[in-house]
Amino acid sequence: MFKLYQYDSCPYCYRVRQTIEKLGLTEGKDYILVEARNGTPGRDEVIRLGGISQVPFLVDGDMRMYESLDIISYLQNKFK
Repeated sequence: MFKLYQYDSCPYCYRVRQTIEKLGLTEGKDYILVEARNGTPGRDEVIRLGGISQVPFLVDGDMRMYESLDIISYLQNKFK
């Protein structure tokens, strides 16, 4: 199960969430969405795990990834 650190009004996060939906993945089974607006514990975790304060941020096992298009490509390759 992977974690996607994001927040609702982020357009890049939205792009990734749309891809997750198109892939037919189920929240709680395939992935977890983590609220990561500035000032939240989720954003602090993004910085701790990845080193910078940027979302979307994907964690899948040892894989850590920023950049929405890279995340989309990764998910499409993993779940198609």
